[in-house]
Amino acid sequence: MNAANRSTAEGILFTDQYQLTMAQLYYRLGLQEKEVQFEHYFREYPDYGLHKAGYCVNAGLEWLLDWMQETSFRPEDIDYLRTQRTRSGGRVFADDFLAWLAGNGNFNCLSMQAVLEGRVVHPNVPITVVRGPLAMAQILETALLNQLNYQILIATKAARIREIGRAQLMLEFGLRRGHDRGANAGARAALIGGADYTSNVGVSHLLGLPPKGTHAHSMVQLFIAMGQTELDAFRAYAELYPDECLLLVDTVNTLESGVPNAIKVFEELRRKGYKPVGVRLDSGDLAFLSIQVARLLNEAGFPDTAIVLSNNLDELVIWQIVTQISQEAPRYGVDADALVNRLVYGVGTRLITSWGDSALGGVYKLVAVHHENQWRPAIKISESIVKTPNPGDKRSWRVYDRRGKATADLIALADENPALADPLLLRHPTEQAKQRALPRAEISRIEPLLAEVLRQGERLEPSPTLDSMRRRRQADVECLDPGVRRIMNPHIYHVSLSQELWNLKQRLIDEAAL
Repeated sequence: MNAANRSTAEGILFTDQYQLTMAQLYYRLGLQEKEVQFEHYFREYPDYGLHKAGYCVNAGLEWLLDWMQETSFRPEDIDYLRTQRTRSGGRVFADDFLAWLAGNGNFNCLSMQAVLEGRVVHPNVPITVVRGPLAMAQILETALLNQLNYQILIATKAARIREIGRAQLMLEFGLRRGHDRGANAGARAALIGGADYTSNVGVSHLLGLPPKGTHAHSMVQLFIAMGQTELDAFRAYAELYPDECLLLVDTVNTLESGVPNAIKVFEELRRKGYKPVGVRLDSGDLAFLSIQVARLLNEAGFPDTAIVLSNNLDELVIWQIVTQISQEAPRYGVDADALVNRLVYGVGTRLITSWGDSALGGVYKLVAVHHENQWRPAIKISESIVKTPNPGDKRSWRVYDRRGKATADLIALADENPALADPLLLRHPTEQAKQRALPRAEISRIEPLLAEVLRQGERLEPSPTLDSMRRRRQADVECLDPGVRRIMNPHIYHVSLSQELWNLKQRLIDEAAL
């Protein structure tokens, strides 16, 4: 695919056909400029089968905003749309609509509020709120969901892996197993969610990080095929990279060849004044091998060198490794805590693909329409009350208890101020009988979650640094109860509706049933 074709596929036509046909319908009815409000949220946490997330981490917003500012209908896009035909041979898109798109087909008319990247987010709470003319707000849907849902999914997986890995150094290695160029977005999201570095050179450059990696098995295989040895391969690598020497030790035999040869090279480096980085294990029983490798390195006088683990790691596998080390290391004279603290996790396939749950159920729903000089709530009635959106212009708030822990996210109408309520009434979003009243004395603070990020197409703040997004994630995760952070069977975090929003939703449901 050449550059021109890529611009077509990844520009404004990076959308579903029905977005464009709906936009033409709105144009034909004279509704293309009607002010509306859409909300993006997800319905359920990722469920990986044996384990399930108890929170998600927001990511993807900055890349979406960049795409929106760079994207519009180009002459060649209009020309392509002009060629589309119906089954009877008629034009799909009329000239007057295409002329309107040529003059108005950009996102400069839209405004946006959003939860900032790195923050913890929960089901049904608005993450991204889009307001502006109907046609372009509609056309945005597909690209918004594509770009935000995936990065949220990967940032969440990374946060869970970091949590179970006790915040040890974590490397993202997924580029070769990612879904085409989506792996770039995945690497970025992983860095927000918990990875310290990535092997992805381009994304590392964009985010101001040094890319990380070791060498491949093929390097050792090459030397052996040419009649040399694994030790020769290690020495060649160490000679070229004496300050960055991290050796993959499982090409031949980890304990009988790889580690002894690595130790010889490390001793040679030490005599030259260099400090070796460590070894990498990519196969076998990683917990058992970690213990034995640590024992050998300790005996050789290298107690601080890293042991990098890779090969289909995820939060459950790392949990099992750490548990096994805690139980078995003392039998071999190895300090379990010291060993766990020197481990580095190289996480690839299962992170970049969100192994176990590969799609976030994020949706983009119309919730309000400006009609006859007022904002009117819009609602979609579903057979399942869980899938019925919360209508109207709303704001979301995070409520913290006296311990400073997040106890609930509250969705309220835009003109409500929950900070003034005493007690604060929290309604279950779907069950009539479930509610609780929090006295003001039980609340340490109430924080608005949405920030204005785009006004009439203009960015309101400079792009955040990676460090700032990571700090948001760390602060939000630390404010969660341990039960919510749990890898297996997490506690349910409460997402609630205000009484006024509850009343509005029930009224609209009742009216629709008449």
